[in-house]
Amino acid sequence: MSQQGERPTGHEDDWWGQLYDDSTGDTGPAVAADSLDDRFASAAGTVGEGSGERGTGAPLPPTTAPVVPEQRPTGPEPGAFAPGADATWPAGSPPMRRDERGSGAPARGPAPWDPPSTRPTGPVTFPSGPRPPGFPPPPPDAVAPAEPTAVPGFRPPTDGPARPTETPPLVPPFEAAASAGAHPAPPSPAVDYVGSGPPTYDAEPTALPLADPDDLGDLVADTVLDGARYGACALRAVSARGDSARFRGEPRRDALLTARFGTGDQALVLVAMATGARAAPGAHRAAIEVCHLIGSAVGRSYLRLGEDIRAARRGELKSGLQRLTDRSLGRLRAGAAELGVDPDDYTATLRCLLLPADPDCRTRVFFGVGAGGLFRLRDGECQDIEPRAAEAAGEAVVGFGSLPSETPEGDRLTMDLGITTPPSPYEPAPEPPRDPFRFRASIARPGDILLLCTGGLADPLRGEPQLAELLTERWSTGEPPGLAAFLADTLIRVKGYADDRTAAAVWEA
Repeated sequence: MSQQGERPTGHEDDWWGQLYDDSTGDTGPAVAADSLDDRFASAAGTVGEGSGERGTGAPLPPTTAPVVPEQRPTGPEPGAFAPGADATWPAGSPPMRRDERGSGAPARGPAPWDPPSTRPTGPVTFPSGPRPPGFPPPPPDAVAPAEPTAVPGFRPPTDGPARPTETPPLVPPFEAAASAGAHPAPPSPAVDYVGSGPPTYDAEPTALPLADPDDLGDLVADTVLDGARYGACALRAVSARGDSARFRGEPRRDALLTARFGTGDQALVLVAMATGARAAPGAHRAAIEVCHLIGSAVGRSYLRLGEDIRAARRGELKSGLQRLTDRSLGRLRAGAAELGVDPDDYTATLRCLLLPADPDCRTRVFFGVGAGGLFRLRDGECQDIEPRAAEAAGEAVVGFGSLPSETPEGDRLTMDLGITTPPSPYEPAPEPPRDPFRFRASIARPGDILLLCTGGLADPLRGEPQLAELLTERWSTGEPPGLAAFLADTLIRVKGYADDRTAAAVWEA
């Protein structure tokens, strides 16, 4: 029986007897302590090439001589490393071995602890023929380019280590782009205010108006924007809360209405803006209501108004629009009596602009009551064309194509508008507005810019010439600005002017 508890079968392989014969000592625990020197000698004897000794100093049994094939295999065996059919192996590399089972596999590569004699000393030559699947491509034979391709300031190595090159000077991106002509110079910073000094209040809103949970529809936004393009003109309109109201948390007293009545060339665009009485409760409600009243009146008669505008019947236009304005403001004062408030508190100024959508008609009609401004930018100059009270109280404004208030055929459609004046349900009847009615109709020229605004913008335009010059410079480029740019232009502040600003500008093509 062997030491492993087996009985001999009568025939054993030679290699088994050579490995496990009785002359070989058992591999049980060593008698003496295993020192570090003994372990080193054992490891060195085990991995040594051709030493013929084990760690214990006993000679190794003879093994089958390695078989060196005369020709490399044409294809790699499963799990074997094969660089190619025509690979040239470096001198000193271990040869291909064939184990006892007859399978061929390449010898292992040199390990860090191998003697120097077993490491490759010559260059490795990669084959030029086809490579087996999965084998990485050989390094290119071409010389690396001389100019940097990935890392600025360094050249790829050719026959030595990488060498730093001169780093080009740093150029600011805007200057480099400007010198190359690719992009323009950076835009100049936006102007926040003009005048002798900064305004008293901050530019951005501070406090919100007080809200009523049962009447949230009474809230108004801080800023509203609108715009359109009809006929030969482009419209931009804005209404923004003033710096003072933003700081105190008061609602915007200005109201803005832009509406289009009709379609095609028969359409008529109305821009109406109003300002409620200062320090009056519900002033923003009065401004909104009067805009809706005048909008309803114009919308019901837009066809006749459009015909008179295209026919340049200025006399009829002034009489008819004054009648509509007085009726709208009268209904507003009657509503104040119904609410039990003073009619002088529940009132508003009103300024309107009529723009026909017909591209062949360039007549622009302004009418209204109360403070504000009407300006025209022509030939690089800002002109104040607000009708004066004396002119407004007299006859119709004389201009191109003016006609008498009644044609020879007796046409007075615009004055009457087919509307009968019903008796007032309130006694005594509300008094007409005390401010004079203002009216102006003029022919626009290509390139003109017509600006209609409330007192919040008209007063600084008249009081600070620098503001008028700046807006004229910005808007005289030929193309109307976008809504955001128009908002920024109209909100350029001036010290001492902190009221709400509402404006509508018309660019003529």
